[in-house]
Amino acid sequence: MTKAILDSNNSVQKVAIIGASGYAGAELVGLLCKHEQAQISHLVVSENSSSEGKLFSELHGRYQGVCDLPLEAFSATWFDEYAADLDVVFFATPHEFSADWAQAFVEAGVKVFDLSGGFRLKDADDYPKYYGFEHANIDALASAKYGLAEWQQDDITSTNLVAVPGCYPTASLLCLKPLTYNNLVVENSLVVVNGISGVSGAGRNASLATNFNEVSLKAYNVLQHRHQPEISQEAAINVIFNPHLAPYKRGLLATVTLQLNAGVTNAQVEQVFQQAYADKPLVRLVASWPEIGNVAHTPFADVHWQFDEEKQVVVVSCAIDNLLKGAASQAVQCFNISLGLASEYSLISAC
Repeated sequence: MTKAILDSNNSVQKVAIIGASGYAGAELVGLLCKHEQAQISHLVVSENSSSEGKLFSELHGRYQGVCDLPLEAFSATWFDEYAADLDVVFFATPHEFSADWAQAFVEAGVKVFDLSGGFRLKDADDYPKYYGFEHANIDALASAKYGLAEWQQDDITSTNLVAVPGCYPTASLLCLKPLTYNNLVVENSLVVVNGISGVSGAGRNASLATNFNEVSLKAYNVLQHRHQPEISQEAAINVIFNPHLAPYKRGLLATVTLQLNAGVTNAQVEQVFQQAYADKPLVRLVASWPEIGNVAHTPFADVHWQFDEEKQVVVVSCAIDNLLKGAASQAVQCFNISLGLASEYSLISAC
């Protein structure tokens, strides 16, 4: 038996973060340290990691005196000893790890929020092509729900396995879904998504390809990026996705170009975006084209669009922090929703 999806007493949740040494994992630690409904019980790294036994704050010095928990190495023995005492686990891990272990945690009564790509695609046949492995847990894949926080609250509360969206898909879908959900887009038309991300999107492990001194603005993995089927799946429309790597640390910008149905007006476009996000405080409908500098180190998504009624073409742009709204803070939104809290709980405070 698994634990109830919602904690009716709204009690403090015992949490483990697996992959705590990476960028997204570290952001999760910082956010959950400030969350009144979360108690971090374990910070976990991969088996045989050189970080095992070190304090979290040794790796991420800005958390000295905030979170000085030791980093524990994951193993089957660790799972057997600690899993049943947890309420929630966050995976900030390689995709294969979550695909292998998520169901075991669910069966132990632990709710899983997976920041990897292990459960984002619903078709198991897509994993060898886009992720390079055969998915070992088809039953878990069938039960997992996609967790785009502003759009899928019911799904998030109805499952014990939430696939937290990727960073590019988050920004892209926030642009696309008001239009596709309301059937304003020309059927079978060309939909182009251009995305630009900073180097932190590639993770913390060193690589010459993502070395800050080596990076220049360039496109990569065009027509074959693993986020293309994810965006298409969740927008319910086929897209062409052109990702770009840029020489800055953090932040992501997605710009989408769509052909809208004949007769659609600017007022209709305004209406669908207002209906979608007027009551969603972490999505800001801004008056000019979004800038990464305005969202870096925040949980916000800034969205702006421009519609040419003569050509029936709309261009929508969204800026997010790839490590926060594109990973850690959206995972916390999903955690909040699962507890029956406001999505933005603990992430923002009004002055």
